[in-house]
Amino acid sequence: MSPTEEKLQREGFVVSRRILDAAGMARALRRMAGEIVERNLGSENLMLVGIRSRGVPLAERLGDLIAELEKRPVEQGVLDITLYRDDVLVGLPDPEIKPTTLPGPLRGKRLVLVDDVLFTGRTIRAAMDHIMDYGRPEHIQLAVLVDRGGRELPIQADYVGTTVETSKTSDSVAVLLEESDDGRDEVLLFSKNH
Repeated sequence: MSPTEEKLQREGFVVSRRILDAAGMARALRRMAGEIVERNLGSENLMLVGIRSRGVPLAERLGDLIAELEKRPVEQGVLDITLYRDDVLVGLPDPEIKPTTLPGPLRGKRLVLVDDVLFTGRTIRAAMDHIMDYGRPEHIQLAVLVDRGGRELPIQADYVGTTVETSKTSDSVAVLLEESDDGRDEVLLFSKNH
């Protein structure tokens, strides 16, 4: 069992269903990569920026798929939004801040923010605030593996692997990745054990 699953079980959640297995996740990412290339008319001036933590390996996978399609590498960066979160002083008693790394200037770039799950929209708002501190890209687009509804802010993903409707209080979506401590690719829906 992965650390993610253990944490959710300690909080009273149990697995209610599998949303994506490894093959489904791979198909979703392949489709998203194709959509990104199509919408941006190729990969020129494209930059993928993964939001720590699970957005980073997803951005790397998308970058590899786009590079395979376009026969050229795609610029990639990593964004840590910890200090930009609106709950940093309340919800994070001992925040761990990791570096943000961008491959170069943002001016003229079509930037695609990549994250694992879109829910309230607060993470994406924080990411956009942080990006603007580095410069002004031509466009900012959003790619997420799972859109679970429940928006608190008017934010919509441009590229979505899958959509699942969830309860705000009694459901949680866990994206497990081989690159993390999870050791496997899978997306699970957890529900509160009442």
